[in-house]
Amino acid sequence: MGPESTSAGTGIGTGTASGHSGPNTVFMPGEDRLADRRMGALTPEEMVWGHESLAGLTEATIMMVDDEQLNIDMTEAFLQDAGYRLFVSTTRAEDAIELMRARRPSLLLLDLSMPKVNGMQILTIMRDDAVLRHVPAIVLTSTHDPEVKLQALSLGAMDFLSKPVDPSELALRIRNTLAATVYRDYLAQHDPLTALPNKLRYKDALKAALGRPAKRRRKGALIHIGVDQLASVNDAMGRAVGDQLMQRIGKRLTSCVEAECAAALGAVADRPTLYRFDGDEFAVLLPHMEDVETTAGFINRLLEAASTSFNRGGAQEIFVTCSIGVAVFPDDGGEMDILITNAGLAMRHAKGLGRHTYEFFSSDLNEKAVRTLTRGADLRRAFTRNQVELLYQPRLHTATGRLTGAQAIVRWVHPSGEVFEGDVVQEMAATNEMSIALTEWMLQYLRDQTKAWRSAALRLPRVGVTVCLDQLSLPQVCDMLRKAIRGGLQPQYLAVEFRGGATLDPAAENLEAFAGLKNMGVRFVLDQFGGENSSLLQLRRLPVDEIKFHPQFFCATGAGRDTPALSAAMLAMSRSLGLRSVATGIDNAGQLALLEAQGCDEYQGPLVGLPVGAQAFSKRWLTAQTGPGAAA
Repeated sequence: MGPESTSAGTGIGTGTASGHSGPNTVFMPGEDRLADRRMGALTPEEMVWGHESLAGLTEATIMMVDDEQLNIDMTEAFLQDAGYRLFVSTTRAEDAIELMRARRPSLLLLDLSMPKVNGMQILTIMRDDAVLRHVPAIVLTSTHDPEVKLQALSLGAMDFLSKPVDPSELALRIRNTLAATVYRDYLAQHDPLTALPNKLRYKDALKAALGRPAKRRRKGALIHIGVDQLASVNDAMGRAVGDQLMQRIGKRLTSCVEAECAAALGAVADRPTLYRFDGDEFAVLLPHMEDVETTAGFINRLLEAASTSFNRGGAQEIFVTCSIGVAVFPDDGGEMDILITNAGLAMRHAKGLGRHTYEFFSSDLNEKAVRTLTRGADLRRAFTRNQVELLYQPRLHTATGRLTGAQAIVRWVHPSGEVFEGDVVQEMAATNEMSIALTEWMLQYLRDQTKAWRSAALRLPRVGVTVCLDQLSLPQVCDMLRKAIRGGLQPQYLAVEFRGGATLDPAAENLEAFAGLKNMGVRFVLDQFGGENSSLLQLRRLPVDEIKFHPQFFCATGAGRDTPALSAAMLAMSRSLGLRSVATGIDNAGQLALLEAQGCDEYQGPLVGLPVGAQAFSKRWLTAQTGPGAAA
């Protein structure tokens, strides 16, 4: 394998590819730029026609059903001369179906006009049989009636030859039919993008491993490999780049698995096999694992092989990693579906831990998954049962201490009495694909609350609603905001706080839509900047007015000597970009003094107060208007 940068970092990050020049290309230079035709399944016909199966076409079993023994003898002799050594035949058409079930031929040569059972009847039975319907049939008959030909083809015959048959034509038809069958079977069992065996093959292999006799059954493992943030790559750079990325990772994983097989000392049936499982996921079946330590070493090699980098536009280097989940059989289950589910759970848990790591399945993960599903169903019902409300966390001007706005915090009181708040609810919604419903509910709730405050003649704050760009696309956000504004939400009281979407690169039309919303009065905020899922490029790509800095820039760790320098640098950057700065997580007077000294515009956190309901918030923070209402 050629030289290539592999990153041990988490998720997708950005950097500068030093020393790179030349034409724009998706992938960095190196010998593994998809030069291997096995991984270039963009022209699958080429791949299949070069497949080793075609070299073995003469090993195919050919069966003939004809009531004339002479026809069978002549055909058998010709096929032997042509290299086909496996021939099965019968002159008794009534025995044909049972013989086919017993011998499972690769191709059937079928006469139509026979006593007792004719060829049409045999084709009808084959069509209705789950196994035999896949056996290709070439009909041989002396009739020239086009209606007969049409009927045979409608019953599933793949080809039609009139007697007497020209031997060279028969040889060509047999080869073409067998090749087409190999091609069909290949496509049915392989992923068209990466050319790897697909989920169907994976399940068949796992079923075989689990079905071994007890005395030969060994402990094995399912290793599921999920590409971190593939959806973000697709959104930012297009599906074509995402597809090439999957091809590249598939090739690197193939090399890793092949190296493992070459080093293995056991039986071939016990060696690992790589599959394309689904979407952003690969799978490795390890029919026999020596011990956990040895398997962990192999998993680490897979983890590093799956980490890759590529260039965008020849200048920006993007790092992509994978997360791995492992289920061991029979410890984690003896049934195929249970094991696959458990490996997937472990993989998603690894992603939740920060990505670019691996996790073995445990019963705790299963219990957590059940709780998550249960909580997700409960959360869906909670919206219609008035169990969810918005709390408001005040934001203050650093120099004057006056109220400048608030952040809306979701609070859910579960029927059990358990309380979920803020990010926890957002994560539940993301897990259960409820991000759109939750965001729409927050906007509607805020619309009704601001209307109530205005009716009470109170001076309204601008309230921030958190939107996670890892779950929602920018067009979806625009549509929801426009719908909420048409429904009565006044845009001058709304701030949209973007979180996540570190690799997002909005299209021009999306930016135009956001410009229109800004002209209506909506403000946009980059939330949790400096956290795990943020990027400096977001300040260039997103139409933000404010930056809310992650608490880590203002909370001292250890001696805390770097805190003032970091916070000063962040605040200077926001000023140079003309963006308002908001410090979050402020919980003591020392931090506040630092903000005042460094000129931070606003702050929020426990020092100001905990999030409270609308009534308590208005009583503590909102004052009566003395003139036309306006946001602070």
